[in-house]
Amino acid sequence: MITKHGIIPIPDQYTCIIDLLCKVERLEEARNFINKMPCHPDVVGWATLLSLCRVHGDMEIRKWAADSLIELEPQNPTSYVLLSSLYAAKGKGNEVAQLRRGMRDKRVKKELGYSWIKYKGKVHVFSADDLSSPFLGQIYAELEKFNCKMIEEGYILDMSYVLHDVEESEKIKMLNHHSEKLDIAFGLIFVLFLLAYAYGLLRT
Repeated sequence: MITKHGIIPIPDQYTCIIDLLCKVERLEEARNFINKMPCHPDVVGWATLLSLCRVHGDMEIRKWAADSLIELEPQNPTSYVLLSSLYAAKGKGNEVAQLRRGMRDKRVKKELGYSWIKYKGKVHVFSADDLSSPFLGQIYAELEKFNCKMIEEGYILDMSYVLHDVEESEKIKMLNHHSEKLDIAFGLIFVLFLLAYAYGLLRT
C-alpha cells in the first residue's frame, strides 16, 4: 500500500489484516504481523485477536492479547470476560477467580448485552432471559421448538465457555435464552409470518 500506492494504512486497515489472518487460523502470522506494525493495535485490533483466539483455542496468544488490551484500557470488561471464558473452558478455576477479583478491585463491570429487531416501525429490544416483552409466551415457545429441532438434527450445546461454577441446567438456560436467540425467535414468529403473508398476497 505504501510503496506501490503511497497510501498510509490507518488502524482499521491493520485490524482487517489481523482479522483475516486469524479467521484462516494463521495466528502466529498474525502475531508476527502485529510485532512488525509501525504502531500498536488499537482496542478494536486487540479485541479482534482476543476474540478469534477463543475460536481457535490458542492460549498463549490470547493471553498476550488480553494483557495488551487490559494495559490499553484497564476498565474495558471485554478482555476480562473473554479470557475468563477460555480459562473456564480449560478448567482453570483459580485463574477465573483471580480475574474476577481483578475486576472487583478495579471496579470493572460487565455491561449487559442487548439484541434488537425492528418490526412494524417499532424496535424490540431483548436481553438474556428477558421477561419484558408482551409476547413472552410466544417467544419462549418458539425458542423451545427451535432448540428441540436443532437437537433432533444433531446439534450439541458447547458449554465449555460458560463459567465453571454454574450448574449444568443453568448453563443450558444461559445459552438457550441468549438475547440473540430471543431476537431470532421473535423474527421467526412475526417477521417471517409477515413475509409469508405478503408472498401469499402476491401470488393470488
